[in-house]
Amino acid sequence: MRRKLALPLLLVLALLIAPSCAPTPTPGAPTKVKLAMGYIPNVQFAPVYVALHKGYFAAEGLELELDYGMEADIISLLGTGKLEFAIGSGDQVILARAQGLPVVYVYNWYNRFPVSIVALEKSGIREPKDLIGKRIGIPALHGASYIGLRALFEATGIPESSVQLQAIGYTQVAALTNGLVDAAVCYYMNEPVQLQLAGERITQILVADYVSLPTNGILTSEEVIKAKPEVVQRLCRAFHKGLLDTLARPDEAFAIAKEFVPEIAQNEAAQRAVLDAAVQLWSSEHPGQSDPTVWQQAVEFMARAGLLAQKVDIESMVTNRFVPQE
Repeated sequence: MRRKLALPLLLVLALLIAPSCAPTPTPGAPTKVKLAMGYIPNVQFAPVYVALHKGYFAAEGLELELDYGMEADIISLLGTGKLEFAIGSGDQVILARAQGLPVVYVYNWYNRFPVSIVALEKSGIREPKDLIGKRIGIPALHGASYIGLRALFEATGIPESSVQLQAIGYTQVAALTNGLVDAAVCYYMNEPVQLQLAGERITQILVADYVSLPTNGILTSEEVIKAKPEVVQRLCRAFHKGLLDTLARPDEAFAIAKEFVPEIAQNEAAQRAVLDAAVQLWSSEHPGQSDPTVWQQAVEFMARAGLLAQKVDIESMVTNRFVPQE
């Protein structure tokens, strides 16, 4: 039976979900803003491309620059004031706050944690308990994949010592098809899509089906919120429109993404499958809104797992202040 981790009530709920005013951009020269993407140009950034294509950022008085640098220390750059905005995961925000970095999560992009454990159908792996005694490949023993796997183990009562965990880098597809591992920790919209398009019959155990964890969203810092709250608001509002358009019209969003990422045309079927899978994770009844109970649950789990250097305050690390109110 699937079971969730216990969730305590938070007194800060009212503050976190309080609506904010929507200031009108001032006329004049646009404000230059850099957004660190943390990955290469990709169809998975379709909402950003849609917002750029339709002029939503420009309408907010913003001149947006997309920084695709594969910076391993984006969170550190945010926390030390060398970067103002980035796309990042909630678990990394929690780790950063535990290290004293004043990073803040201001817009919840993904509605579901994207990590899944994938196996070939012939392995017989269907649910978490089937992983016991199996060889599980994982990119590294840190990061969102590792945190997601450990959260799944705790939620389902599986001791980590009962599996053979192997760090395999980003070779999950080859490791599975060559029989080097029995299952692999993947991202729902990446390796599983590749395997299916290659004709493999697979099974997936999605972490989000067993435990809720904060996932990818827009990050900034306490300093930026204090000095430029209107810029944060305008950035979130423009992105919000792009996300809603992508969810409502994925065909149009895919066509726009091809303009920004010409490489998509080299394998349109695969890239469209990636977008369709991502849309499933983005869909939400309340786009942009963060649930403080999910963050509390993640903090408590990460503390129990010994991943946090010190206690963290949820109210200071996540806010719904800048999420547009529909």
